Amino acid sequence: MTPAGRLLQPLARSLSALAIPALALSALALGATLPASAEAKESNAAEEALAEFNGKQVLPQAIENRFFLKGNRFEIAPTFGYVPSNSFVDNPVGGVHLAYHFSEQVAVEGAFLYAPALGNAGVKNLAKTLLDIAYQGDPNTTFQQPLDSLQGGAAFSLRYAPVYGKINLIGEGVMNFDVYGTAGLGLLLVRKDVAVVSEDYKSGVEGADPVSLIPSDPVATPALNLGVGLNFFLSQSIALKLDARTLAYIGKEADYGNIDPQTGQPEALDSEIQSQFITSAGVSIFIPRMKSRAFNF
Repeated sequence: MTPAGRLLQPLARSLSALAIPALALSALALGATLPASAEAKESNAAEEALAEFNGKQVLPQAIENRFFLKGNRFEIAPTFGYVPSNSFVDNPVGGVHLAYHFSEQVAVEGAFLYAPALGNAGVKNLAKTLLDIAYQGDPNTTFQQPLDSLQGGAAFSLRYAPVYGKINLIGEGVMNFDVYGTAGLGLLLVRKDVAVVSEDYKSGVEGADPVSLIPSDPVATPALNLGVGLNFFLSQSIALKLDARTLAYIGKEADYGNIDPQTGQPEALDSEIQSQFITSAGVSIFIPRMKSRAFNF
């Protein structure tokens, strides 16, 4: 062996000793990296496949495992309701709610309402009692009972549904629901009928109705619509709807037929904020058909 070879031999042995641990560390690092890369690729592939399956639409991230999807669907909901805030007249209300859902939370809606006039049959006992008390106190009284009632209207609102939930009713059965709020503007038709003591009752006719109804033409007035509601999803196209809303407007105060003692004329009526509170229930039908889901939850 040459002198140069004898000098390089220790250096080669040192390099060999260093190379073996380095290769071992490199192999371990590569082994740790490959599974992570494979898992990342599998995750990305799964996400891409799911996105393609769902038509490249991103599902809501805030609430997952939804049984019912409303986004990009129309809703038609015939309803039947009542105005419980009216103490003097029975005021049933029928209507239909039409909505378009931009997403699971946001929608626009139009509510169209109609309330039939029931005439004397719709006057509650409280109004009859007040008229009778006034008449018994003074047969010449000018007292009359206002019977303001809703006849119809339309309201256009923005609907926001921040709450989606599930409840367990019986056994393993799960009911899916959401809670929404509405806010918007509308136009109401309000009747301003009044009730007075009937002439037959004054004459003592046996069995005479104590009320004589003086009807009026409905008055159109703009209104502010505020409400809340719940949808209970029965299937992927049908839901049970419960809705409550108040329609506030500016109208004339109640006219009780009072006479101004100074002028001898009926007292002037001031304007005030009034409202029609409506509770209703109905069935919502969603179209088109909901897209099939990748999983059953």
